[in-house]
Amino acid sequence: MMTSLSPNPVLNGLIGLVVGDALGVPVEFKSRDYLKINPVRDMFGFGTYQQPAGTWSDDSSLAFCLADALCSGYDLQAIADWFVAWYDEKAWTPHGQVFDIGISTSAAINKLKKGVSYTLSGGNDESSNGNGSLMRILPLVFYIKNEPIERRYQMIKEVSSITHAHIRSVLSCFIYVEYALLLLQGKDKWEAYKKMQDIVNHFIKNNAIASETEINQFHRILENPINDYEVMPIYQCKESEVYSSGYVIYTLEASFWCLLKHENYPDTVLAAVNLGEDTDTTAAVVGGLAGILYGIDNIPEKWISQLARKEAIFDLAERLRKNCQI
Repeated sequence: MMTSLSPNPVLNGLIGLVVGDALGVPVEFKSRDYLKINPVRDMFGFGTYQQPAGTWSDDSSLAFCLADALCSGYDLQAIADWFVAWYDEKAWTPHGQVFDIGISTSAAINKLKKGVSYTLSGGNDESSNGNGSLMRILPLVFYIKNEPIERRYQMIKEVSSITHAHIRSVLSCFIYVEYALLLLQGKDKWEAYKKMQDIVNHFIKNNAIASETEINQFHRILENPINDYEVMPIYQCKESEVYSSGYVIYTLEASFWCLLKHENYPDTVLAAVNLGEDTDTTAAVVGGLAGILYGIDNIPEKWISQLARKEAIFDLAERLRKNCQI
């Protein structure tokens, strides 16, 4: 299926992300076994955080902070300042409170508050590979769409590294953004996936950006040829072989699995939620892709209508669209 021809693909992506997030919030940390018995089929409220239906989490909040910063251009200090404003002043929160934040993101923002530069704030050790930069990277897709790949990679690295500076998190964001860009061009999901593999593998091969050990962490996604061991490509995996914790590579793998296994927005994001554990983030990450692919018209209106601050999100999407000249 071709990417939606909506006059505002930014809106497609942002609404896709936030709806997925809101669907997952009430059941975050629920197990897959629990959700097999009690599957999420619609948007509802309360649950894990006792929030009303349509409430989105830090995933959308930080994505919206990035989007708002990009409305005024590419300024890493401004992006960092928006993250601090969310944490301290409740900017881009659904109801004026921060009720969820990842460990690495919290540590990075606290460093920023103490005056640490955004170039040094993000964790760069192996344990700092939660999905906190992947979940918010989508708005950058629209801003860098016309940049050469070397510049795209550098900008993705810089934006990820404000909170997550380890190469594994950076590469996860790079793979995700490259795939989203291909969907934005109108390629179907399979063509885009194969093209993404070619682009990313070629870039990695010709640029010394990661060790062989790190590159091989992405074998199920990239099917990279560095080692000759047999690993099942992610789209051929059974559900039991797909993991949905907060680890960045698992979130990326689960997102691709859901997108490639289903043929419309609702089925895609509900599959992500019902994988369990980090339900809001998996659904937000794949929801952004599915929103670009299928368009806002494929997202149930009743879900969109329940979103907190819906009008503000629509306004943000339009401002970003204008600034990105889409």
